[in-house]
Amino acid sequence: MAKAPTKDDNGSAPQQPQTPQQPMLSVLAQYIKDFSFENPNSPNSLRPRETTPEINININVSANAITQNDFEVVLQIEAAASDTKATDGKGVVFNAELTYGGIFRIQGIPQESLQPALLIECPRLLFPFARQIIAEATRNGGFPPLMIDPIDFARLYQSRMNEQAAKPKAN
Repeated sequence: MAKAPTKDDNGSAPQQPQTPQQPMLSVLAQYIKDFSFENPNSPNSLRPRETTPEINININVSANAITQNDFEVVLQIEAAASDTKATDGKGVVFNAELTYGGIFRIQGIPQESLQPALLIECPRLLFPFARQIIAEATRNGGFPPLMIDPIDFARLYQSRMNEQAAKPKAN
């Protein structure tokens, strides 16, 4: 038999102790916002070469609030391959630019931990999918798939924080 709730001195049911909400990070959606692959010197760029092209990769992460608990995190990857030995001005082998986004629901995370969650953990979840898109595009463009090395988003975040701290404060 169930026991009836007891009442406190003022006649109301006692409040249950509130347990803190468990931290939660959910991926609600992932999508390509923008994508470009260029092979400007084809078919010449597909010929066998004596040197390996130099590949430069740039990564950027941004986050914007959509609602109190929902955030859009955007991972931008730019990969450019160039032939450093080209003397005819046609040194570009390929360019790939991907803007890959995700909608994340974050709850129960303290405010001071929100920015690291958005700029470290969320892009860490997006990266394998963005990496696959770049790899397939370069393969479909006639090149070996560009398999971008895993990214240390914690180091990237710390580097960004150090840069911001080093900037003189504007009055």
